Amino acid sequence: MSGTGEGGGPPVDAVRLWRGLAGSAVLLDGFHALKHALRFGASVPVALTSDKAGALALAADLAPDVADTLDALLVETDDATLRALVPRLHPTAVAALADRPSRAANLEALARRPRTAPVVVLDDPRNLGNAGAVIRLAAGFGATGVVTTGTLDPWHPTVVRGGAGLHFATAVERLDDGALPEGPLFALDAEGDDIRGVTLPDDAVLAFGSERSGLSADVRARADHLVSLPMRPQVSSYNLATSVGMTLFHWSAQHAPAAAES
Repeated sequence: MSGTGEGGGPPVDAVRLWRGLAGSAVLLDGFHALKHALRFGASVPVALTSDKAGALALAADLAPDVADTLDALLVETDDATLRALVPRLHPTAVAALADRPSRAANLEALARRPRTAPVVVLDDPRNLGNAGAVIRLAAGFGATGVVTTGTLDPWHPTVVRGGAGLHFATAVERLDDGALPEGPLFALDAEGDDIRGVTLPDDAVLAFGSERSGLSADVRARADHLVSLPMRPQVSSYNLATSVGMTLFHWSAQHAPAAAES
């Protein structure tokens, strides 16, 4: 759970704590990232702002559920000190450090069967911002988790920034190709069956290729099903996050609430 820790002490103590944690903690960049992390149980030892009144006003307007926690947690410091700690300071002038979730706990969540929502696999992604956007989408749809293969670190600060703190709302881990979660593997491929005629089960593993080279030969060969997204002729591809969003929406539409009786 979230905690005020030592972050509620005098500014000098909070800055010292920040410097001690900065090498290993997850940077939450901005009010919205901190808000989401707190909502989903992140442990936040320290949070700083150069405008506490402004941050609390945002909380009162947009996130009253975490307003009291933010009031106790946020430590105000001067703008120059904050910018020295966070060179690309978010316009909301809020930054925090959170403890990274346990890898063991994430792996347990990804392996648990039966699943009630798919796992998204990004096969050797290259763009940090796209990976963050995918994690944000996956959290919004309630996916079990997001797995990356290859060299990209899904907890890189730029990815966390793109995910708006929603890494804490789903299981996010990097795995080898051979260690993907169990379940029927649906790989997105231009030569696959039109997804509109395919039912995606709740325990599906949904694999998406990299922005440059598509699916790796290994993942493509291991796929139980190849599916494609509808696309106008002569349009070469969709953005990775768009493809994930379309696929998760197709899955979620299978669980659409019944129309209200008139």
